[in-house]
Amino acid sequence: MRIYDTAIRSKKDLIPLSGNDVTLYVCGITPNNATHVGHAFTYVSFDVLVRYLTYKSYNVNYVQNATDVNDGDDVIKQAADAGKTWREIADHWINHFNAQMSALNVNPPNKYILASSAVPKIIEINKSLIKNGHAYVKNGNVYFDTATFADYGKLSRFTTEQMIMISRDRGNNPEDPNKKNPLDFVLWIKSDAEPYWESPWGKGRPGWHIECTAMIHEYLGEQIDIHGGGRDLIFPHHEYLLSHHYRHP
Repeated sequence: MRIYDTAIRSKKDLIPLSGNDVTLYVCGITPNNATHVGHAFTYVSFDVLVRYLTYKSYNVNYVQNATDVNDGDDVIKQAADAGKTWREIADHWINHFNAQMSALNVNPPNKYILASSAVPKIIEINKSLIKNGHAYVKNGNVYFDTATFADYGKLSRFTTEQMIMISRDRGNNPEDPNKKNPLDFVLWIKSDAEPYWESPWGKGRPGWHIECTAMIHEYLGEQIDIHGGGRDLIFPHHEYLLSHHYRHP
């Protein structure tokens, strides 16, 4: 079987890391709005892939997540506007998404993980990145130092100017005065507003991009066969995730 690889912009043979066992992680929804046709395209596509691999006698371990909490405030803002808790809003849209997937006859993954459940692993990985010189702390925030990853930008193939422009549009403020570099990104953001967790850097919550790394490490291991998601995630999410995923031992 041949499968498209974003990194090389072409198809390549699928050769699993371990015999007939295939590990698959697909980035899930941010539960703050109704499921749309883009979601349907993404998850139907990966459902077809899983069904075909299973038909070809592969053992697929498929993990998908829901980004119920991150450094952005989409779920939190909606909860405040609606007079509800962030958990109520997240659960409402997760249930809506799962109902829509069921209506499309999409099989559920082997594991469906909430990003909020991965906070202990996120803290562990952040500590490792700081210790190894790939992340730094400033004013209670933790940032990934993109200068320590020589291949940064090779996945998306955007120029620095393009990456800065997209980062600004996708919530990764290049003008953040705490950053060493405009393209450095948040691994942990300081906050004493709900939801927050205690950490070595004070109260806060995890950054979006570190969450998937933590869940992959926790449930699939340090290296996986296939990492998928919508095309809109190539940058910044998958570019960022690739950089710190391979900098965490």
